[in-house]
Amino acid sequence: MHRDPERKNPGVNANRVRTRPAAASRGRTYAVAYLSVAAVGTAAYWVVFFTSGAVQVTEDPGYLAFERAFPLADGWMAACALLGAIGLARGRPWGWFFGLLAGSSLVFLGCMDVLYNLNEGTYAVASAAMWAEVAINAFCLLGAPLLIGHLWRTRDCLA
Repeated sequence: MHRDPERKNPGVNANRVRTRPAAASRGRTYAVAYLSVAAVGTAAYWVVFFTSGAVQVTEDPGYLAFERAFPLADGWMAACALLGAIGLARGRPWGWFFGLLAGSSLVFLGCMDVLYNLNEGTYAVASAAMWAEVAINAFCLLGAPLLIGHLWRTRDCLA
């Protein structure tokens, strides 16, 4: 029997990989949680940065100038993450779209931060603020590709 590759078949995506509804649902829960943490955590980071400064690794003017260049891009990512979390929680296709935008933004922002820290040697600063930066970098560069992969594999579940 010949199967039409264009035929819509629940549980099968365009690459003919079966997705189990329970696994997709559990993955969606994780995606919503990850995106929510990204949105809320980013807002909290910038409140602390501009009020107490407790997350500032150093008082070097170059470092502070670099960090102060991020709020607009982080705001974009956080807005996409929030919309992605809401949309995915409600099972809406636009949640998938904003989740992918947020994931891509997180990878980009993580890469920018890691490259700066490597170039400037700030990873050598032994402080709680630097450990927080390392955790943020890991959150972005480990979690976001997993998010993107999950959203891509389960894209047909929201259609």
